Order: sequence, then C-alpha cells, then structure tokens
Amino acid sequence: MSDGSFSFGSKFRITVFGSSHGPSVGVEIEGCPKGLGISEGEIQQELDRRRPGSSSIVSGRKEEDKLIVEGGIKGGKTTGEKIRMLVENKDARPQHYAAFGKTPRPGHADFTSSAKYGKMESGGGFFSGRMTAALVMAGAVAKKLLLARGIRTIAFARQIGGVKLEGEVPDQMILDNAYKNDVHTADMAVAKKMAAAVEKAKGAGDSIGGIVECRITGVPAGVGEPMFGSIESSISQAIFAIPAAKGIEFGAGFAAAGMLGSVHNDAFYSEAGQVRTRTNHAGGILGGLSSGMPIVFRVAFKPTASILMEQETVNLQTRRQEKLRIRGRHDPCIAIRAVPVVENVAAVCMADILLGNEEGEHEA
Repeated sequence: MSDGSFSFGSKFRITVFGSSHGPSVGVEIEGCPKGLGISEGEIQQELDRRRPGSSSIVSGRKEEDKLIVEGGIKGGKTTGEKIRMLVENKDARPQHYAAFGKTPRPGHADFTSSAKYGKMESGGGFFSGRMTAALVMAGAVAKKLLLARGIRTIAFARQIGGVKLEGEVPDQMILDNAYKNDVHTADMAVAKKMAAAVEKAKGAGDSIGGIVECRITGVPAGVGEPMFGSIESSISQAIFAIPAAKGIEFGAGFAAAGMLGSVHNDAFYSEAGQVRTRTNHAGGILGGLSSGMPIVFRVAFKPTASILMEQETVNLQTRRQEKLRIRGRHDPCIAIRAVPVVENVAAVCMADILLGNEEGEHEA
C-alpha cells in the first residue's frame, strides 16, 4: 500500500489514517498557518453533521465521533505545527463480516482489495465510508481558513433517487435548511418526498443513490492554475476519495452537450466595478481559474452497495457461484451523509489552492 495515496494537497496537505474496524480514523494536516482561530467545538459540529441521527433512513451504527486533538491546536488557535486529530471506533461489529471470508460483496472493494493485497478488510477497512470522518475534520479547519478570506463552502442534496429539487436554490435557503431535515436538502417540502423514497427502498431491502450540489462562494477571479492544476482537477481528484462517488460535473455539466454556444456562453457585465457574468453555466471556472462567480459542482453517488436482498457472488477459494446476504448496519442512501463530506472536501481543496495562489503572489 502506498502511503502517498492517503495524502492530498501541497500547501494545505492532509494525510488520512485508520480503518473502519481499527482503533480509530484520523487525519494529519500540514501547512495550516499559525494563529488561525479554530475551536474543538467547531470541528465537532462538522463531525456531528456527518453522523446519522435517530432517523430510520440512516445506518444503525452509532459512533459517538468525539473529537480527539493530539496536536497542532492549542487554546483555540493553530500552533503552526502539524495538526493531528482522530475519532475512535467504538461500535464496530466485525462478526457481521466474518462470514464473507472468501465471498466478496457485490459493489464493494472486497474483490479488488483481495486481488491487490491478498485479503479482504473487515467492514471495508480503509475503503469504508467511515474514512470520510477524517475528511470532515480536515475540512472544518479549512473552512475557518477560508472564512477568514470571505470564502464559504455550502452543499445540499439536489436529488435522492428519482426525487429532484428543481430550479434555482438561493444560498440562504441552503444555509437555513440543509441540516434541519433528515436528507440534508434545501427545501423542507421536497425533503419529505426524498425521505419517503429512501424509506421505500429500505423497506424493499434495497438502497438508493443521489446527487449532492456544492457551491464555493467568495473566491476572487484568477485563483487556480491551468491544465493539471485547474480547480476542476483538484476538486475532482479529492471528491473521488469519497467512497460511492461515481460522477462529477461543473456548472451546466453534461447538459452543456445539448446546448448552443450562444446559450452556454456566460455574458460579462460590470457591477459596482466588478466583472460578473449574467449566467453561470461555466460553474465559476474558466481555463481552470476562478471567474469570481460562485464555483458550482454536483457529485453523483451510487446506491449503497450493502443491501438486504440476496445477491450472487463467487467463492474466491473454490471459484464456485454462491448466494450471499449481507448483515450489519448500513445507510440505505449514502448521498445523505455525503452532503457535509462534499462540503468539507471542497473546503480542503480550496484552502490548498488559495494558499498556493497567495504564495505565488508573494514570490512575484
């Protein structure tokens, strides 16, 4: 296993450690400036958003996810040294996975991890969605760094299964509602329909997918790098570290393929001395650099791979076909829990890009 595959970023660099059924899951952050005001309570708040509540449409695994800061933050401020944070795993039940031994679960990394490492990890190991707790902790610090520069990341569930929140959604609507309903969407009426769709899939022993929309506001024009250093490249790389993420689009995204150039092009205009665009089909990014408009992207999440229905698999030892039923406690819709994860991953990406941009300005 390459340690580098668990690290992301250059100027704001994070390294994830731990596993689903190990002692803990955590993150180390390098490059965070000294003196940034961040309390443990603020980081805990982000972790609490990722945790399932008492709703019937989330996993029955009840991890407290109590933050433990081992270094880098003291007295409510960053010290400039490496930040190390973790949460302990206290409600893991590896006995639910013992029966899988040589029979990989469809939709999981069991087969591929066995092919590479010669074994399948209990509970998914470091392939598990449990690892996203580390991304959220890092994002909480990144959010404070961005907020000091007038930049904010916000996200919500745009679609759950076949239920979609249509039309324009004001930022304030997201801020007001996204964490006040069980599906983390921005419209309370649509939230009820989304929850019903999840309940229906769960009742059938099945699961359901969804789309999370994220916005990064307050980024000045010209931030980022071209080609492989583009904002899209950075965000996309980090987003696909989230288990179950299967697609990403910026601005108009795939819908752009059916649009005319005269429609897709965002016309420029001046407002209070600032150059703006009348539409934002580009998603706030031109040539890999920020345009000054909100950076908008959407992430598609597949249905949860762990379902109660009987499935077909192969015994890796005998190579014979077998039937498999998965036990354990699983979210019937991963996209719900992914909302705060996407929001915090976006913050990590933007913090890394921004610090790199500021360093380049100082060198110039």
